[in-house]
Amino acid sequence: MTSPINDLKNLPTVDGKFITIERFLLDTQPQYARGDLTAILYDMALAGKIISSQTRRAGLLDVLGLAGKINVQGESQQKLDLIADDIIVRLMDHTGRLAAMVTEERKEFVRIPEKYRKGSYILVYDPLDGSSNIDTNVSIGTIFGIYRVLDDDTPGILEDCLQPGRSLVAAGYILYGTSTILVYSAGQGVHSFTLEPSLGEFLLSQENMRFSDEPDFYSFNHAAGKTWDKGMRQYAKWLRDEHDPRLSYRYIGSMVADFHRNLTHGGVFCYPGSPEKPNGKIRLLYEAAPLAFLAEHAGGYGSNGEKNLLEIVPSDIHQRTPVFIGNRYLVEKAEEFLAKYKE
Repeated sequence: MTSPINDLKNLPTVDGKFITIERFLLDTQPQYARGDLTAILYDMALAGKIISSQTRRAGLLDVLGLAGKINVQGESQQKLDLIADDIIVRLMDHTGRLAAMVTEERKEFVRIPEKYRKGSYILVYDPLDGSSNIDTNVSIGTIFGIYRVLDDDTPGILEDCLQPGRSLVAAGYILYGTSTILVYSAGQGVHSFTLEPSLGEFLLSQENMRFSDEPDFYSFNHAAGKTWDKGMRQYAKWLRDEHDPRLSYRYIGSMVADFHRNLTHGGVFCYPGSPEKPNGKIRLLYEAAPLAFLAEHAGGYGSNGEKNLLEIVPSDIHQRTPVFIGNRYLVEKAEEFLAKYKE
């Protein structure tokens, strides 16, 4: 039997050093991101470890299935949705680093309890994106974004939460799949870390991730094609029949997993609106904007089909938006088709 100690020689090192996420954050964060922001990112890594342990043992712990509750979007909540949300709130509400939080699972934004000091940052997150896939053991993930408060004298008000993605100071996601991977950016590159189970640590996997110049995949729900407008139908036809024949269709139905695959191999993820639901399904504040932030810092682009997702100022914390995100050329082509056939 191989000892975990003997396995260490196979783990990634830089100049002979193991690059844990803590070391990477301390050594490479831009000056503005040091201090509390670095600590928040490390807190999210800890949340990812705990949520990962819960998802990996879900079938043994009776936490699969519906919780019997409906969230603010009218969607049935999974038990693990609520567990993941509770884990993040419990880890974050007392640290003195946050002024408020916004989560998919709660109608109002989360206020910091009065007995704790308010910090200078706002955390927005989807605790378990793709949670409808939980019972079938398909990859799911946590998406998050971090903002600075608008005014340190009045931190933790609604206006602090309703900022455009352009104001994000950091964003990332944690993907729970065959391995647990954390991807984040604080504005200087997009970096990936993989959880090493025997050490209980996230180790650097890849620095400065970029969308490939030769994308491999496009990802959207073809079954919804009957609800699309002409522009989206023509764009889908172009991807399938007229663009590079190497481009393949892959769709998981978990946005964070689809995004990660396309970031790794190149591609585009789409969740358009429809005449009946012009705003689509994806939430702007804590799903679309953080991934658009990551896309931009990896050489890609995120759009609602007309404009940059990062430029949209939310009017509601649970506001929805159409999403086209991935390689810049493929997203701009979507904008071109949608504009050409706009009714």
